Amino acid sequence: MKRKRFSDEQIIGILKEADAGAVVLDLCRKHGMSSATFYAWKAKYGGLELSEAKRLRALEDENARLKRLLADAMLDNAGLKDLLGK
Repeated sequence: MKRKRFSDEQIIGILKEADAGAVVLDLCRKHGMSSATFYAWKAKYGGLELSEAKRLRALEDENARLKRLLADAMLDNAGLKDLLGK
């Protein structure tokens, strides 16, 4: 899995700096990120508080885990159908 460079706290802090009136290009240069990353964060985290962002991350992690479990169950089910069908 890809390692994250910025924590939720840092992302929210950077977005709040931009809301306070800082220039986006200067923020990106200061923190070593692209402007595309900034706008992706703004689309995802814009208007969220830190606790809401952490809750969002927890729900995304749980959703990914449940999707993996479903995929494994479907694969097992397909294998059993093939075995019984022969």
